Amino acid sequence: MRHARVAYSGSIHHAIDWDGRLKLDDGREVSESDVVWLPPLQPRTIFALGLNYADHARELSFAAPAEPLVFLKGPNTLIGHRGHTRRPADAAYMHYECELAVVIGRTARAVKQEDAYDYVAGYTVANDYAIRDYLENYYRPNLRVKNRDTCTPIGPWLVDAGDVSDPMNLTLRTYVNGALTQEGSTADMIFGIPALIEYLSSFMTLKQGDIILTGTPEGLVNTEIGDEVVTEIEGIGRLVNTIAGDDVFHIRG
Repeated sequence: MRHARVAYSGSIHHAIDWDGRLKLDDGREVSESDVVWLPPLQPRTIFALGLNYADHARELSFAAPAEPLVFLKGPNTLIGHRGHTRRPADAAYMHYECELAVVIGRTARAVKQEDAYDYVAGYTVANDYAIRDYLENYYRPNLRVKNRDTCTPIGPWLVDAGDVSDPMNLTLRTYVNGALTQEGSTADMIFGIPALIEYLSSFMTLKQGDIILTGTPEGLVNTEIGDEVVTEIEGIGRLVNTIAGDDVFHIRG
């Protein structure tokens, strides 16, 4: 099943995909265009992976990491489907990152790889923007790069884990203004989903609602104000986002 969170008629609702429409938790059926899309869940800890695709590491002239490069993101970064992401006026190179997001479904501690999928609630699409100008280095992404308000659209759907037969063999694509700019497969991750869950749960407790952003393949390009960016993952969903300038967010200077 595909789940969503939306705002409609002054209230926030949980909803499900209902033959191309949305069925709200109060039983009403509405058009997908009649709602404001929110992130499909309210997250706890958000983990993000750097350089988790070998082709992306080569694209940036880095060697593949020997262990996962993980950093944390705040919930302030998340926005929903069809939302606007701010591009600061001083940014010279701001790129998208199409990523499979893994949502933890129950408490996980010292989980082995062979049991890892038992702890997954589902999957969604994330677009984890980065402003390259602010980067210290790829082994330590700083707050100004990865924790900016609105920099991580996510959704539209949270797809139940049982409805995704092989999450390690899904095609990822990004389109900028309708042109295909990025294409890859989750099969090319350096550290797959089971390995990431084993690694993280080996030293900390994962909880229901934690999210793991699993990295992006090669094919990054600069985005400009007004660009429509679509990140899609086979069987998971199609996430639409628009780049906006400081004026939309009432920021000056």
